[in-house]
Amino acid sequence: MDTYDLIILGGGPTGAAAGLYGTRSRLNTLLIERGLVGGQLAVTEDVENYPGFEHILGPELGQKLMDHAEKFGLNVEYAEVEDVELEGDYKVVTTDDGEIRAKTLIIATGSMHNKLEVPGEDEFSGRGVSYCAVCDGAFFRDKELVVVGGGDAAVEEGAYLTRFASKVTIIHRRDELRAQKILQERAFANEKMDFLWNTTVQEIKGNGLVDKLVLKDTWCKGKRERVLDIRTEAQRAVLEEAKQLAATTKQGSLIPTEKYIQQVKRFEYQTRKAGLHGSHGLRHQFAQRRYLELAGFACPLAGGPKRKDMTPEMRRTDYEVRLEITRELGHGRASILQTYCG
Repeated sequence: MDTYDLIILGGGPTGAAAGLYGTRSRLNTLLIERGLVGGQLAVTEDVENYPGFEHILGPELGQKLMDHAEKFGLNVEYAEVEDVELEGDYKVVTTDDGEIRAKTLIIATGSMHNKLEVPGEDEFSGRGVSYCAVCDGAFFRDKELVVVGGGDAAVEEGAYLTRFASKVTIIHRRDELRAQKILQERAFANEKMDFLWNTTVQEIKGNGLVDKLVLKDTWCKGKRERVLDIRTEAQRAVLEEAKQLAATTKQGSLIPTEKYIQQVKRFEYQTRKAGLHGSHGLRHQFAQRRYLELAGFACPLAGGPKRKDMTPEMRRTDYEVRLEITRELGHGRASILQTYCG
């Protein structure tokens, strides 16, 4: 069992700073991170309020913080922490690579995204509900999007999403934003951004993917609700055409032509339950084949190693390959990870 003076769990700014001070104090220090270094910086596009940098990309700043610590001898391991034993003189950390111990343990695992805690949120997570504009924005090109909140994160990510979306609506429970004034000014000047004041989301609805929100007016004493349809006109047209074609078949399903395969790819399975089932198999075969080409080994559902049996290098490759395939397919990230590669 490897022994260190200090183990740090988490590779965000706090973890990197702890690693820097630990190594400069000549402590044998190990930092354990399960994903990308930088924490929330890894999913933040532009950083304009960090001292010393007028403008820098979030992932770049996160990597600079880690590089600074590694310069002084910080050891970094990419692994999933499964258990921590805090009794005794040494703290024992169990990862999917084995056990490690240290005299001191710093837990810097960060925080979770705020959730709305409304019906449909968990059901449609990865199928229209996202918590990271930078991660998933490109998947929603030419769609009408909704961002819930009125703080810096909501306004900044809403503005970022206008690069892809046809329209972005900020839904806020109050009658004014809480974001920094400079962010508000940019948002109000953006022609693609709209605002729904004094409104909360009560439920998220859809058929496979999100297409409607049930909203409540917070100023109204009664429970006045309305439904916001966030499908684009193009999506509605494709759905209607698919329904008409499906109605002409005996079982409501079609062998898709190339035209309809492309439509399903473009609109992310909005038409699948209306009769375009065949494209799922085509995508499945593509994903399996492309995974093998990029990774050099088969993904789990195709007989490859399970994640717990992969080496650290294989896990990093697995993560990068999944993101690349997702970009090529233009499909929701969570769905492709679960459906095609386990």
